[in-house]
Amino acid sequence: MRICIYGTGAVGLGLASCLIKAGLDTDIIARRQTVNALKKDGLLRTGIFGDFHATAQRFGSYCTLDDVGRRSYDFIMVCTKSFDSAAAAKDLFRHRRLLGEAGKIVHFQNGWGNAEKFLRYFRPEQVYTARVITGFTRRKPNEVEITVHADAIHIGSLFGCDVSCVKNLCEAITEGGIECQISKSIEKDLWAKMLYNCLLNPVGAILGVPYGRLAQVNCTRKLMDTLAEEVFHVMKKAGYSTHWDSAEDFLKVFYARLVPDTAEHKSSTLQDLTAGKPTEMDALNGAVLKLARKYNVATPYNRAVYELVKFMEVKA
Repeated sequence: MRICIYGTGAVGLGLASCLIKAGLDTDIIARRQTVNALKKDGLLRTGIFGDFHATAQRFGSYCTLDDVGRRSYDFIMVCTKSFDSAAAAKDLFRHRRLLGEAGKIVHFQNGWGNAEKFLRYFRPEQVYTARVITGFTRRKPNEVEITVHADAIHIGSLFGCDVSCVKNLCEAITEGGIECQISKSIEKDLWAKMLYNCLLNPVGAILGVPYGRLAQVNCTRKLMDTLAEEVFHVMKKAGYSTHWDSAEDFLKVFYARLVPDTAEHKSSTLQDLTAGKPTEMDALNGAVLKLARKYNVATPYNRAVYELVKFMEVKA
């Protein structure tokens, strides 16, 4: 099985380490600084699943898809930020020969609405979606630390397509150190993660604290409770569903298991702001606001945290 990791931030490096460790033929597409570091010192993974180092000879690293040559891949795993989804889809379409006859795209991105950007160029049976609730932090261009882990990675189809084709990929990621499973309910999985991210990402970024601290104080718990109620209302109005029937049911699991399991993690939104980079707010609370406008649902709390983060983004 031949794999291409397209976009090598923290998530991309973490997933690449799993595939390389499992012995798969793996190529990485990344920015020049990252490629130079990978070619010089290889890829290093540390954290809760143990240390792993892959020398540069164990994988390919390239700056663009043009550099790959005449190779073809069974899977191209898109690990760019959500705001780069449209550009990634267009680039992959220009290089669609790399997918061969039966290759698949699997996007490992935060938020809602990414898959539709790939549907502009590819058939539904070519586009698969992953849900990740694992914390990755990039220490250096070629180094990633796995900080927290709440649940297995799930991979499925939002368009009702056969999911048996991703079985070998799931097994390889699992063999490489992070449990990964096929999901026949990936829409529900994604909205579960949307609920999780729309509460923790903006509030943690605004206040500059890890997830666990937000659940320890009554005022931030009340804020997150209200955010969850708004997201749930929008989700149902738009005709989507998740694994819980109400925001109250979700919040019980959120405070009892999800937050404790990731208590020390600082949100990717906070990490982006600290690094002076754009955030993924438009695919998180911003996606909720877009649906809210379409279905005429009031979401003042989501609007408030979204606008505050966008201000911080401009300031950064």
